[in-house]
Amino acid sequence: MSAFDPIRGFRKLAYNNALANLRLHRACAMLKSGEFEAKRVSFFPSIKATLNHILTVDWFYVDALEGGTLGLRAFDIEEPYGRLDELSREQAEVDHRLAALCEALTPEAAMQVVDIQRSGRIQRERAEDVLNHLFQHQTHHRGQVHAMLAGTSVAPPQLDEFLAADDARFRGGELAELGWDEAKLMR
Repeated sequence: MSAFDPIRGFRKLAYNNALANLRLHRACAMLKSGEFEAKRVSFFPSIKATLNHILTVDWFYVDALEGGTLGLRAFDIEEPYGRLDELSREQAEVDHRLAALCEALTPEAAMQVVDIQRSGRIQRERAEDVLNHLFQHQTHHRGQVHAMLAGTSVAPPQLDEFLAADDARFRGGELAELGWDEAKLMR
């Protein structure tokens, strides 16, 4: 067994995030006409609005973690995508950026301060805290979409497993779609 890697958990959270988003977007692709946009009871009023919110928040935080300058412009358009295929493509792109960021992360980089643009101020947080906040945010809102799916013609997908080695048999094709394999997830 190799030495303890304090960054491994962040990598696995990023991989799990991408897998959960893939599963959720696949399920949404099976919705009947009108179900994606239909008004529902949740923090955001529809599956479409919630998935767009997840995406724009991802843009905001991933850009900040990368040292970018997008800032609050990430929220200029509340729902930038009306079609699920476009939204899914953009979500997959930012998920891969987040995974790449976590793959390159070092213990030293995790302790670096990240500047986050807020209205009239700059919030300064350690990268590890920003990552934990982002993963919590994504999980929270994916759970809302999962619950909203329960009121549609499509069964909510499996989202509560966490990349345990024993669950590999459930994700083979999905990992190939993401461009990953089990060895990558388990290192």
